[in-house]
Amino acid sequence: MLRVHFSELDLARLRMAVRPDVLWETVLSFHRLRENRAETVYGEWRSEARNRLNGEARLLAPLIPSRGYFPDFLTPAEGVIGCDSAMAALRATPGERLHHEIAGLPASRALPGWIRDLAQGEARPLDRLITTLRTYHRAAIAPYWPHIQARIEADRAARGRALLDGGADGLLSSLPPTMRWRAPVLEVDYPVDRDLYLRGRGLLLLPSFFCRGTPVTFRNPELTPVLVYPVEHARRTAPPRIQPRPATAPACVRSLGKLVGQTRSAVLLEVGGGCTTSELARRVGVSLASASQHASVLREAGLVHTLRQGSAVLHTLTPLGAALLRGGGSPGERVFGAQAAFPAVAGAQGHAGHG
Repeated sequence: MLRVHFSELDLARLRMAVRPDVLWETVLSFHRLRENRAETVYGEWRSEARNRLNGEARLLAPLIPSRGYFPDFLTPAEGVIGCDSAMAALRATPGERLHHEIAGLPASRALPGWIRDLAQGEARPLDRLITTLRTYHRAAIAPYWPHIQARIEADRAARGRALLDGGADGLLSSLPPTMRWRAPVLEVDYPVDRDLYLRGRGLLLLPSFFCRGTPVTFRNPELTPVLVYPVEHARRTAPPRIQPRPATAPACVRSLGKLVGQTRSAVLLEVGGGCTTSELARRVGVSLASASQHASVLREAGLVHTLRQGSAVLHTLTPLGAALLRGGGSPGERVFGAQAAFPAVAGAQGHAGHG
């Protein structure tokens, strides 16, 4: 068990990551890639990602073991900014830190020559690592990023509501069952017994698509405290195949209303930053059953993501849903679920009181 010890100052400095972290998702997805279990969450993604890779898994495997410790330098804080910033931060890792953290790997004496050279701070193996991570990210993460982002944004919306309703106590109490808030300590299911004292630095909570089971944190207690935890996954197949957005994407919400019906476009608009089914019904002026039906159709179309929160459900926009409300994305943008979005929405206008 991991015990995270909070002071009053730490509670005041508790925060959520502003967006998904590129390198945390990249590294944790590599764990999922090497699993062989049959499942609906990662199975399709795993099959597709393996087909796109060309030797990257073999190169990364010694540095990122299937389980247990991997070097902290692989997940710099700049990962929430984007891939380029994350790689620049990785490139700036001091040689002494590279040496110390690579030495902590369980098979450090049997590492390939290029990783041993990396541990000595040599520039060429660091370039090789960054190139390999970029190629892996391009094949296994980037094509699925809108889907990953939608899941994480839904979790952030749920935690944000918990924070507004109950403050830091409410937020910490709302976390998944693998974490239990017993003030002033957050108890976390963890592979080893450990205490983490925040010492006024606060804690960054980072929901992750590819984190499975128990949360993850840095081994080095002197680094800025981060707790990476798994988001809730729907029971449907995980990241669907990407397709180009149809050329007929609407240019504004009024055009969207012509396509999907005025009530359903109003539902999509009111979902906004997140709302429950009962809130949605009040905002749009329809029955609870009708709001639920509209949200279900939009969810099947890939426009809305739904996350159960206690006895209620919270609806948030997916990147595709947000793009539709904005009037479409940039030329050539690729999104998830577009192959189903327009037929599923337009074909169900006759149900549950369309406008």
